[in-house]
Amino acid sequence: MRIPTLLTAAAAATLITSSAAQATIRLANDPGGLTAAYQQRFAHARASGERIVIDGSCLSACTLAIGLVPREQICATPRAVLGFHAAWQPTPFGGKAVSFPATQHMMNIYPADLQGWINRHGGLTPRMMFLRGQELAAFVSTCSEADGAAAVRTAAHRAHRPNHPSRQIVALRPPHSRPIFAVRPMP
Repeated sequence: MRIPTLLTAAAAATLITSSAAQATIRLANDPGGLTAAYQQRFAHARASGERIVIDGSCLSACTLAIGLVPREQICATPRAVLGFHAAWQPTPFGGKAVSFPATQHMMNIYPADLQGWINRHGGLTPRMMFLRGQELAAFVSTCSEADGAAAVRTAAHRAHRPNHPSRQIVALRPPHSRPIFAVRPMP
């Protein structure tokens, strides 16, 4: 009786492990946020082997995926756009001020070739600069048809989810694996 139980447990562990390694995180219309939260998110993806599909705008801290996830785990669809700018922190009166240490920290995370592209385009400043198309393909591989189809299925799945005016519901995994949704305040 112990052997069938052990075999069942081993099979279940294998299924859980392989499904985590085959999970996909879809980044689309992601405005960024706290760099520490994105570092943690992408460190988990790197460790678990989750694939990242950039399928739309990936701005600010979202772009850290390029430096934190191995290139073989990440791809971009033709709709992908990366947006880079200097890190900022809130001021006491509700404004924004560039954080030079946080901006340097972000630059240190990016691979050297991407750092070169950023520097050739004026460096990280408060102004957003965009990387897309053929230029993006030099840094991130183009997604396969299967990756693109998964992104489209996820977009269709999200379209049926209601949004509150001050919150956005973001699907972090496509419907073929267990969807995880995060509710975050809209800027």
